[in-house]
Amino acid sequence: MLDCEINSFYNTIMKEIKRLIPNLKLNFFLFGPRGTGKTTWLSRTFKNALIIDLLDEITCRSLLSRPERLIELIEGNPENDTIIIDEVQKIPSLLSIVHSQIEKRKKLQFILTGSSSRKLKKQGVDLLAGRAILKFCYPFIASELKENFSLEYALTFGMLPLVFSSENKELTLMTYISLYLKEEIQLEGIVQNIGNFARFLEIISFSHGQVLNVSELARECEIGRKSVSAYISILEDLLIAYRIPIFSKRAKRQLIKHSKFYYFDSGVYCSIRPKGPLDRTEEIAGSALEGLVLQHLKTWNEYGMKNNKIYFWRTKSGNEVDFIIYGENNFYAIEVKNSNKIRSKDLNGLKSFINDYPEAVPLILYRGKDKLKIQGILCIPCEYFLLQLIPGKKILL
Repeated sequence: MLDCEINSFYNTIMKEIKRLIPNLKLNFFLFGPRGTGKTTWLSRTFKNALIIDLLDEITCRSLLSRPERLIELIEGNPENDTIIIDEVQKIPSLLSIVHSQIEKRKKLQFILTGSSSRKLKKQGVDLLAGRAILKFCYPFIASELKENFSLEYALTFGMLPLVFSSENKELTLMTYISLYLKEEIQLEGIVQNIGNFARFLEIISFSHGQVLNVSELARECEIGRKSVSAYISILEDLLIAYRIPIFSKRAKRQLIKHSKFYYFDSGVYCSIRPKGPLDRTEEIAGSALEGLVLQHLKTWNEYGMKNNKIYFWRTKSGNEVDFIIYGENNFYAIEVKNSNKIRSKDLNGLKSFINDYPEAVPLILYRGKDKLKIQGILCIPCEYFLLQLIPGKKILL
């Protein structure tokens, strides 16, 4: 297939994909990493909107020098009932004006997007004092792509719309973090030593899907523990990584105390993770699969507007369950296996957890093709599970 045909093919698919992001009638922030499709979704969903793009240098300079010009733009476009300010973190002072306009113009809807909340937090912005709710935009999930979803593709290139629509996916992934280093970190002066931070990004990739030991990570990076903790916070503020805590409710055993670390997208993880002769392919693929499941669970929870919490469980004796979904109407224990077969020892962690928490529904996701029930534990093909995971609906078993 020629390059122009490939581009046409992917552009056609992109137009047909229906995002499952909830369409809110309220004022809201929509935060999400670069390339997750925030602007595309908003422009398609809110067709009668005034879009103020702060990535446009002229627009940004104009509002930066005179933020009150925002009022003039709103008054000059009375036909627009929705006001979208894209990448609002670039001019935090606009939020005070938006706040006043929300009070005065009850019929207008304000939508504010951003790829980082760090600058807003740093300047003490209160995110409109609760007058706009906070929502997040994530990469694609399988139930959005439907027949265009491929587990193998997702484990290699991830689920970023930016990458999905690119003709050179490897190059796009390679430059993705460079974009963050340049535009979000270097230009904002977030860190003093960009070289240390770049090395940290690679080293922490070995912790993807692993229990995070900050002291050990600091030794490997050859920088101070406080710097490593600050770097991790930066990744979280930039929305390109997250940690999940240990599940300790009604604990009957001694548990570890550290959280687990994940990059937000399996493709981004694979592009950052150094590879060499001593790196086992199946180990990298296993971590990528676990992260892919987590990013689907987080999206399912966020878009479904549920208040479930996502944890993991691990005892000091070594019994572990990858993910615990806990909420008012949900209690699932999910183990992810990068294997085509289920071995008896694969059940040990779930059996220990269910012994302590018989209320939970145990589930194993694996790379095989058959749905099985082994010793009372349902084993489901991972690809099938991801395709059936639809925001607003229960986890299908």
